[in-house]
Amino acid sequence: MIIMIAAVAENNELGKNNELIWHLPNDFKRFKALTSGHHIIMGRKTFESFPKPLPNRTHIIISRQKEYQAEGCLIVNSIEKALELCPKDEDSYVIGGGEIYNLGLPYADKIEITRVHNTFEADAYFPEIDPDQWKITISEHNIKDDKHLYDYTYQTFIRR
Repeated sequence: MIIMIAAVAENNELGKNNELIWHLPNDFKRFKALTSGHHIIMGRKTFESFPKPLPNRTHIIISRQKEYQAEGCLIVNSIEKALELCPKDEDSYVIGGGEIYNLGLPYADKIEITRVHNTFEADAYFPEIDPDQWKITISEHNIKDDKHLYDYTYQTFIRR
């Protein structure tokens, strides 16, 4: 199954200047729990935003730079080539950024969203989720607390 996973704000904001706009520790834990042991597909800029490769995952990086290399990672130049590297009988995750989400959406079977209940200035956005093509199967609301500055909701969408 191809799963897109993202944290997005009310207007589908993803980030600004190649960084997340908010800090939600529980979302990081959920991301780690869902993606550990799986292939993760991302753009070069998303990969370069990490201090180091994420442990216990196979990194597939999509880049237009022909000479781009990243130690221990698989480098391709299209979403189709990235998907060819994913095991057919396992879940694989598209983890961003905005352009990669747009490219991956037609191939996705499922979307895992953490909806941050606020609006932010951003320069990267998640694509619109068409309710005619997707249905919410899980929606779990979480209230802000001393470690989370915003209310947020985990949402799982399945392609209709």
